[in-house]
Amino acid sequence: MKKSIFFLSFITSQFVFSQAIRKYSNEFLSIGADARSFAMGNAVVANIGNANAAYWNPAGLTEVNYDWEAAAMHAEYFQSIAKFDYAAVAIPLRESNSTIAFSLMRFGVDDILNTTELIDKQGNVNYDKISKFSTADYALTMSYAGNVFNNKNIQFGANAKFVYRHIGKFAQGVGFGIDLGLQYRTDNQMYFGVMARDITTTFNAWSINKNKVKEIEVDEPNVDGPPMILNDLPAENIELTLPKVQFGIGKKYDFNDRVSLLGEIDMNVEFQQTNSIISGKGFSISPQIGFELSYDEMIFVRGGFNNAQKIEQFDGKQKTQIQPNAGVGFKYKGISIDYALTNFGNSGLGLYSNIFSVRFEMDKWR
Repeated sequence: MKKSIFFLSFITSQFVFSQAIRKYSNEFLSIGADARSFAMGNAVVANIGNANAAYWNPAGLTEVNYDWEAAAMHAEYFQSIAKFDYAAVAIPLRESNSTIAFSLMRFGVDDILNTTELIDKQGNVNYDKISKFSTADYALTMSYAGNVFNNKNIQFGANAKFVYRHIGKFAQGVGFGIDLGLQYRTDNQMYFGVMARDITTTFNAWSINKNKVKEIEVDEPNVDGPPMILNDLPAENIELTLPKVQFGIGKKYDFNDRVSLLGEIDMNVEFQQTNSIISGKGFSISPQIGFELSYDEMIFVRGGFNNAQKIEQFDGKQKTQIQPNAGVGFKYKGISIDYALTNFGNSGLGLYSNIFSVRFEMDKWR
């Protein structure tokens, strides 16, 4: 029992703490936001034009040009162990034909059991010594968007991201980064977009409580002999998030006054080698496809494909895996309720989640 209880605690803390020392940080910022976008396979960088553009492409905030909008989403990972919350508000500045937005994101695991003091040196078990801690990542984003050369068809946008992360009493980190976005919309409803994330190689500066870390010790020796103690971590650690660029092209077709179809194809470029179907030394490219069928701009049916990867099988052969997504939406008098069935955050293992989000447009209520 002693080994099993402590093993679970040790593995949990190792999993959480490994996020602080890896080379590529802030993965929670890549999860996404908005059930509509998830249902469309995240292929929205060119067509997004509401408060959720603060995440996907800040250039799209210029479409919020009458009154303020607000959006929110709540989702859960791994049978509700981890929770993800997102909220955004976009406010048009009519005098300058521009828009500002603020968004807040939290990804956290709460009430993690800390059993490091459960068993004393004499082997006595004291359940009163069990405590709880949380690990959470926060991001506050401030966005600005406007037209280029006063051309209503060309928009640009920028995000300034402030990141705070903490792992109980063991460590905490702060960081900063910048995103840039651009959109071009033609009069015949063609959409072009590009979103450059973390162009400053978003960083986190970590401060580690080494005294607390030393308390995490395994009594059993490892293969090399000495006990496993996390006591060799630096007092401060800097980690970087490499830039990513997403390109998109879309088109909207109006079949009649009520029925329309919007489609988009995106290419997500990362500057590291991954399992993406297009990958080489120092880069990878992942295609994303999405569509939205609309009836009277009130009822929406959506679908998309993304997360195309090469997965190695047990026999050593590689198999291409593509993630399908689907969803529906309903909009009435400025209130949008959207649903998506998706592998939330590309967590793998076929773990599909039900995602709901809501958006409110104030101008429809004036």
